[in-house]
Order: sequence, then structure tokens, then C-alpha cells
Amino acid sequence: MSSILTKTLLSASLSLCLMGGLSGCQTAKNLIPGGKSKTTASSGGTRIKTRTVRPRMGVNEFLWRASLETLNFMPLAEADPFGGVIITDWYASPQAPDERFKANIYILDTNLRADALKVSVFKQVRGDNGWSDASVDADTARTIENSILTRARELYIATVDNN
Repeated sequence: MSSILTKTLLSASLSLCLMGGLSGCQTAKNLIPGGKSKTTASSGGTRIKTRTVRPRMGVNEFLWRASLETLNFMPLAEADPFGGVIITDWYASPQAPDERFKANIYILDTNLRADALKVSVFKQVRGDNGWSDASVDADTARTIENSILTRARELYIATVDNN
């Protein structure tokens, strides 16, 4: 794995762990479809119950939020919460401006499971003829997947503990 990407991922993971209590990421909130209030009344007309109704996501919401939070240092090119696709744009670290990375995240299920997450990482290096594709260490995608799964479990536990 590229040492710059490793350092960036580790610092991002550390930041997420340190700010675990602040799980309300604004980016994640903007990309998770909002709900609308629904008011119902009883037959006697004296009891009113209001609740927020959110459209169901097509994928696991904890994996979705954890993916966005883990890769929040990379610019987003596309995010589809119903199809479970997150595609980042190319990201070049200021410490290594001659290499850049892009990630595709696919959330494949509504359950919080390791096999419901697929991460693909792409790398390019700048040479005399512009950007060209380069190989990525196989552990890079696995490291990102593990970071996302760890964060998703933290989000799930925080939700269970609050109920």
C-alpha cells in the first residue's frame, strides 16, 4: 500500500475514533434521504401522535454512513444511497502530488455484514506524458473495508445503546 495513502487512512481512522461521539457527519446527513413528519389522530380525536417517516434505504445505513465518514477526505463524484454506490473523484495528497487515488464503494446488502461491502481502489502516477495507471497494493482495499466495517459497528452500537 502506498505509504501516503496509508498515513492518510490511518489519520482519518484515528480522527474518526477520537470523534466517535460526534457521529452526526453533515455530509452523511445530506446524502441520507430526509424524512417527513406524519401526524395521526385517534378515533376520539384527542390523541395526536407525530413521528418522522424516512424512506428506506436500499442498503445498510451504517455501512453507508461509515463509508462516507471514512473517505470524507476524498472528493465525492457520485453517491447513490438507494443503489449503494459511492464513487470518489481523484485525490492527490499534498505530500505526494505525483500520485492520486480514486475509490469505488459498493454496499451490496441491507445487513451489516462484511460481505455486504466491496471497495475498489485505483491509483495513477504522473509522468512526463501525464497521468498513467499504476498498481495498487492488494491490502489497500482490505484496509479501507476494515476501517469502514469498524466505523459501521461503532455507529450500530451507538444506536443500540441509545434505544
